[in-house]
Amino acid sequence: MKPVAFRYERPSTVEEVLGLLAEHGPDAKVLAGGQSLVPALNMRLVRPAVVVDINGVVDLASIAEENGVVRVGALVRQADTRLAELPLAAECLAHVGHGVTRNRGTVCGSIAHADPAGELPLALAVLGGAVVVRSSAAEREVAARDFFLGNFMTALAPDELVVATVWPRPSTSAGWALAELSQRHGDFALCMAAAIADGDELTVGVGAVTDRPLVLTVEQDRPGESAAAQIEPFGNLHASAEYQRHLVRVLVDRVVAKAREQAQETAG
Repeated sequence: MKPVAFRYERPSTVEEVLGLLAEHGPDAKVLAGGQSLVPALNMRLVRPAVVVDINGVVDLASIAEENGVVRVGALVRQADTRLAELPLAAECLAHVGHGVTRNRGTVCGSIAHADPAGELPLALAVLGGAVVVRSSAAEREVAARDFFLGNFMTALAPDELVVATVWPRPSTSAGWALAELSQRHGDFALCMAAAIADGDELTVGVGAVTDRPLVLTVEQDRPGESAAAQIEPFGNLHASAEYQRHLVRVLVDRVVAKAREQAQETAG
């Protein structure tokens, strides 16, 4: 399969990108890494009239930190070694595709794609991070937990561009962990879970079992069981809903135990 004919634009500034999005709205698609968009184009799952390639906008390739918050620009590749310093990011990226795809794929592209089985959306939600989006009229920051609306659906308007994602650093006393199960390394997850433990505070999230990453309030003494009781897995060709619920129970207990162990090591 090959994509339908489209107009190709390669602007060099954010303002030019936003102008094109304002002009074409839902008929435009943004190309950054292309690891999700290009296959969708070739299979004709999406048929944009205009593809806006933002790789010429060098200002979007930066990583900056201020007051314990790291801002990752829209063109930062998943293979960027600086991401290994972000909480949960290194754990995520070990599961995201393969080395070749991570060399081109972007962090913000994965967030904007909003695949329910995406590791980076889950990590950003559990960390309490945010997505910075901009239109020609204004810039706004959307909490990650509000950004994901469903399967490949987000709060992004047709004339808006994801310009950055914001990754808070947990306190120095916290521990964190992420785990997933897939049929083969690099495949889409059947289930994944992430946790941050900081004293009596426990934040748990699950992904790949519902239409978006979910951050849950779980019971301290039985986190896996209480997490499994709160979700309605959709099931798929490779894992029934019942099996996914079982995986939630197992993986949540696993990541909570690991996060608590890391927190204790930090405190010790």
